[in-house]
Amino acid sequence: MTLNNGTPVSHGPTAGAARTPGYAGTLAAACGAVFVAQVANALPASLLGLFQEDLSTHGSQLTWITAAFMIAVVCFEFTFGVLGDLFGRRRLVVGGTALVAVGSTVAALAPTVQVLWIGAALNGLGAGAMFPGSLTAITALTRGMRQRAHAVAVWSGFLSAGAAVSPLVGGMFAKVGSWRGSFWVLVGLALVSMVLTLLLATESTAPEGREFDVPGQITFAIGLILVLYGAVEGPESGWSTLPVLLSLALGAVFLAAFVVVELGAESPIFDLRLFLNRPFAVSSVVAVIGMLAFLGACFTTSMWMGPVQHQDPMRVGILFLLLQGPAFVLIPVVSRLLHRVAASWLLTSGFVLLAAGCLLFTRLDVTDRGLGAFVAPALLIGIGFALTVSSVTTVALNSVPPNLAGMASATTNMLRDLGFALGPVVVGAVALSHAGSTFAANLPGAGLPAAQSAAAQAIAAADGPLAVNGLPPTVPGSAAHGLALDALGSGFSTAYWVCGIAAAVAAALTAFGMIGSHARGTAGHEADAPGLPGQDGKSEPVAEAARP
Repeated sequence: MTLNNGTPVSHGPTAGAARTPGYAGTLAAACGAVFVAQVANALPASLLGLFQEDLSTHGSQLTWITAAFMIAVVCFEFTFGVLGDLFGRRRLVVGGTALVAVGSTVAALAPTVQVLWIGAALNGLGAGAMFPGSLTAITALTRGMRQRAHAVAVWSGFLSAGAAVSPLVGGMFAKVGSWRGSFWVLVGLALVSMVLTLLLATESTAPEGREFDVPGQITFAIGLILVLYGAVEGPESGWSTLPVLLSLALGAVFLAAFVVVELGAESPIFDLRLFLNRPFAVSSVVAVIGMLAFLGACFTTSMWMGPVQHQDPMRVGILFLLLQGPAFVLIPVVSRLLHRVAASWLLTSGFVLLAAGCLLFTRLDVTDRGLGAFVAPALLIGIGFALTVSSVTTVALNSVPPNLAGMASATTNMLRDLGFALGPVVVGAVALSHAGSTFAANLPGAGLPAAQSAAAQAIAAADGPLAVNGLPPTVPGSAAHGLALDALGSGFSTAYWVCGIAAAVAAALTAFGMIGSHARGTAGHEADAPGLPGQDGKSEPVAEAARP
């Protein structure tokens, strides 16, 4: 079948397997798209200090720059997966790339941090279409599990390459001009990616049994936004304030309603039957916890070096090469490992390295501005992430029957990105809450002049110790700068502890949860995995159904 413009269309996860040229072009276009999506995601990492100076932001406002992107990704990723299955993955990727171009334009022109949030949210919507669209586009054309594992490894590598390069782009433009220039570069990259997708990618669809689930989408989006709003605003507004309590309570109600809706939906956006398969269920849980640990550590590092230490953005960018670069450099290694080593071992090893790196970060001295102490823990985290990001996706996709591959792809992306969204929110809440209480406890006994102490107390009460830490030397309250720096160092060290513990929990869940499954990246053998219901409601053995 062809579209009106002559573009070949494949139906289902394996319909295009025989079209090798289409696979190569689609892989190239998908990697370019996910690279751009990750550049949009990671670009603010090296610019947080500049946002604070130029837009006069405080703690939670900086968190919202990252959170606005990831919330938009997570809230609508399910529906984007349905859109791709119904109308074409290539069209979905092109539309998402156009949204990134628009969002980056808004961000480049933003006069206030609130407008920057809008640009970040638009970028998140675009990336939310590009992530599942690009992944499903390539898995729809793979010939067997070995090729699928290779494709996922390459796709994941470009995912990390975008995140590694992005802070360097931001830092470079901050040195030679303005942070706004980096967003204009992103506009250009998005336009190039759009053209490549139109020229190279093969269209694919899988409309059978796929419909829009409006009640599920609404309850999920409202519930997640309310919960994350409460988590972001809690440290500064107070956890017992009415808006925070209401948002957390109502968010929990809407998420519970989402589960009820999905259980009764004829065509759910989130098919809970997927979790009948143990490898898929375990990989889903550890994707959330492990990615929370990873991006939480990245966000903590960007905050530590940016608004806390006020280091040069280029230094932040260099450090992010160690955090994100290994996942790209190790593409050939991970691709080979995925069809030679049990996926459970790769996941466990990766999460152990993540935990070790995060715990080493807890030994940092906030008054030491050197990069030497960052190198070893950053490399451990980067290598750990390289082992986990491809493995968790491969296990998930190889654990489900072909008719659920599109939904599994969207679900895996959503859960990974949910972990990414929770990372900055959770560690930001922990770090800023801890720093605020530490600063408030230490200020009265610091022996500062009364006027300086009163000013610092008022500023910290309004905007937190991060605002005190950023005061110019001659401004009232600036005498408390050292206290604020120490409090922030203690707070973000605690955040590293949270990330390390989360990674350790993910490692333990993987090691024990995968016992007996013998899951290999390309072998497709899930010895004791239960069957999954097929489209006709009958149970299909996972190992057989997963074979093209």
